[in-house]
Amino acid sequence: MGARAGVTTILVTACGAPGAARLLRALRDNGEREVRLVGVDMSERAIGRHLCDAFHLVPPGADPMFPDALLALVEKESVDVVLPESSHDLHHLAPRRGEFPVPVMICNPDAERRSNDKAETFDAAHRIGVGAPEFRRVTGAAGVEEAARELGYPERPVCFKPVFSSGSRGFRVLDPSVDRAHQLLNERPGALAMRLEEAVELLPDDGLDLLVMEFLTEPERTVDGIADGSRIVLQATRTRESVRCGLGMYFVTLDAPELVAASERVVAEFGLEWFFSIQFMGEKVIEINPRISTMMIQEDFNLPWLAVKRALGEVSDDELRGVQDRVRPGHTVLRFFDQVEFDP
Repeated sequence: MGARAGVTTILVTACGAPGAARLLRALRDNGEREVRLVGVDMSERAIGRHLCDAFHLVPPGADPMFPDALLALVEKESVDVVLPESSHDLHHLAPRRGEFPVPVMICNPDAERRSNDKAETFDAAHRIGVGAPEFRRVTGAAGVEEAARELGYPERPVCFKPVFSSGSRGFRVLDPSVDRAHQLLNERPGALAMRLEEAVELLPDDGLDLLVMEFLTEPERTVDGIADGSRIVLQATRTRESVRCGLGMYFVTLDAPELVAASERVVAEFGLEWFFSIQFMGEKVIEINPRISTMMIQEDFNLPWLAVKRALGEVSDDELRGVQDRVRPGHTVLRFFDQVEFDP
């Protein structure tokens, strides 16, 4: 049990991530019991430093020593369950989850590797009959140019991103009609659209695996949930709108059984466990995140807390499936920026 009797101690990684503040609040405001939150991050400026009961600096998730740092903290802080929050935490942690004396809410190493390989994601989606974009996997600038023209450029826009990436990092739209002067004078730095010639000039000749894809414009929707390695245990489906810096800032819960059915097939194919987030544009899968993501939370449907109870063996999967009908279509989330003030 946690550091104090009757208190559940939860270690949350990457507690400086954009969604960390809401996640930490959801865990604390669980309506059932007191929790003790232990936050870790590679930066001392993480917001979790101010919202958690204890905070520790750790190596970056991409560092092979990251799991050892967590193991030491699990013992030091009498942790009951570990909740990894960032994609960067998964690569080294997933293979070592069995070394922890407490539950670690993370998928198996194969699911982590395949989900974060966008080419594998699209290949598998096509193979199991779930829609995915038409794409080419290429290396370097010449490969991008050839693939873009095969996919219809310049008659139609295409897009590209690194095979291994997180969020919208490295994503760009190749559009011959882009107004560069308008971007320069009226848009914030980091505009996503550019011409193929500009991308080719910037990209290295080799050494970088990239996906060049058809550019989808249908509405984006996401199925967030908990899986058991073969089936969805619990889920909430939402829109994704008003994106800033690659982050959804406004979303609405909806009833989309066709997306849930498609997600069931993805869960089974990839063997997803614990938290997952499957993003669609139209009916096509564009990304799988095998971790907790920004999600809808209701006063009677707190997915992060329900996952903690599941990890502790306090609720069965059948019992969790029994609360699926609590999800309210139309429930709306508006994200915003906030801040804390303090004297060092």
